[in-house]
Amino acid sequence: MDSNTSDINSDINKLNAIIADSDNIVFFGGAGVSTESGIPDFRSGNGLYNDSSQTIPPEKILSHSFFIGNTGKFYSYYKENILHLDAEPNPAHYKLAELEKAGKLRAVITQNIDGLHQKAGSKNVVELHGSVLRNHCADCKKPYDVGYIMQSKGVPVCSCGGVVKPDVVLYEEKLNQNDISMSIEYIKNADVLIIGGTSLVVYPAAGLAGYYKGKKLIIINKSTTDRDAEASLVIRRGIGEVMGKVVVNE
Repeated sequence: MDSNTSDINSDINKLNAIIADSDNIVFFGGAGVSTESGIPDFRSGNGLYNDSSQTIPPEKILSHSFFIGNTGKFYSYYKENILHLDAEPNPAHYKLAELEKAGKLRAVITQNIDGLHQKAGSKNVVELHGSVLRNHCADCKKPYDVGYIMQSKGVPVCSCGGVVKPDVVLYEEKLNQNDISMSIEYIKNADVLIIGGTSLVVYPAAGLAGYYKGKKLIIINKSTTDRDAEASLVIRRGIGEVMGKVVVNE
């Protein structure tokens, strides 16, 4: 057994001990949770921000002003790069759902918009940035599923004639205040906070981690974060690899 294997086994044992001793766990996750399901992130070497084929920066395309002024170009990019409807949950998604079912995990707070946590079975999910699975008419608010978006040619239009908009938080838009309030309450009251698959650089969502004042902060991420020094356990591995080895005891 090499030292890396020994280290990860030791970390997993520590993680399992913390989880076994708590029934008030909150999980806060980012893009790294979904990359292991084949969904690209924005900032890594293979992320959307580093796609040299794009002449317009993705953060501009995915902005509120671009959506309003260039709706056709927005949807062309959105359908090709943001919708990954064939993606399946990975071990991290399934294990979190298992922990919730066992009465140990109170909530999943996610920055992702793919709906994979719910697909894996999680019930209490706070989607800070919305979901691609939900859409609504900008005029009459009539809801539409993602299938309608995919089947539409060009810009999806409501039966009333209005433009259909995804229920995702675009650049220049504010997060839902109710989602923020719920997240703060879950994090403030958590016994254990697990942060996974995020480098905590996207604000204001990343700032929510600062509301945790407990003594059992766990960070599972391949790169460093600004909260590492505060954590009782830091595991520099993929979230799916780590969570897949968690033992759930009801």
